[in-house]
Amino acid sequence: MSENLDIQIRTELRKRKMTFTDLAKLLDISKPYLSDIVNGRRDGKKAKEYIIRIKYILGIE
Repeated sequence: MSENLDIQIRTELRKRKMTFTDLAKLLDISKPYLSDIVNGRRDGKKAKEYIIRIKYILGIE
């Protein structure tokens, strides 16, 4: 994942007063797995699907 998207996700979470834990619960995944996705340590098919869902939830284009 691009560093820019990482920053966008963190910015949107702050705007919404959400935590990684809140977002992980919405996605029904663990916080460490979400962190791996956001930090680019996971980049498989499933991780890419979660990125699409994260962008939708947070309104990121």
